[in-house]
Amino acid sequence: MKKHIVVGVTGSVACYKALDMIRGLREEGFSCEVILTKEAEEFIKPILFQAVSGNKVISSDLFRLPEEWDSAHISISEKADLVLVAPATANIIGKVANGICDDMLTCAICAAKAPVLLVPAMNNNMYQNKIVQENIKKLKTYGYHFTGPIKGKLACGTEGLGHIQDTEIIIKEARRLLK
Repeated sequence: MKKHIVVGVTGSVACYKALDMIRGLREEGFSCEVILTKEAEEFIKPILFQAVSGNKVISSDLFRLPEEWDSAHISISEKADLVLVAPATANIIGKVANGICDDMLTCAICAAKAPVLLVPAMNNNMYQNKIVQENIKKLKTYGYHFTGPIKGKLACGTEGLGHIQDTEIIIKEARRLLK
C-alpha cells in the first residue's frame, strides 16, 4: 500500500523548494497531500501544489468551509504515515512546541499519530535565537524529527545557517521515517 505523507508548507521564501520535494516524493511512489498556511499562499498559488501533488490542496484557514465535511484536520492526520513540514518557519516551530493550534496545519500536526519531520528554513539570526533553539530542543524531546537547516545563501543576501536542507536529504529522511 502506498505511504501517505501530509506536507505542510509555511510562509518562507524557501517554500518554492517544497514543489521539487513533493515531485521527488511522488516519483518514489509516495502519496502527498498538501496543507498551505495563509503565509505560504502569499508566496505560491495553491494550484501549483495541486498540480505537483495530484491532490486538492488544503487551506490552513480553519474557517474556510471544506467541500466535504469530515473534520479535515482530524481525517488528514489519521491517514498520514508521516507529517512533513518544509519549510518550517520559527513561527510554526514555536506554535507546535507550545501546543498552539490556530490553523489547519497546527491542528493536523497536533492530532497526528504519525512521525513529524520539520525542515527549518529562516534567517540565521532567527534560527540561532535562544527561544527558537529551546523550541527545537523541546520538540526533539517529544519525538519530533528535524533535518537541516544548512549553511547557504539566505533570502536577505547573506550566508549563514538557516538555508533549507537539500531536497534529496529531506526525501531520504522521509523514506527512513516511513520504514
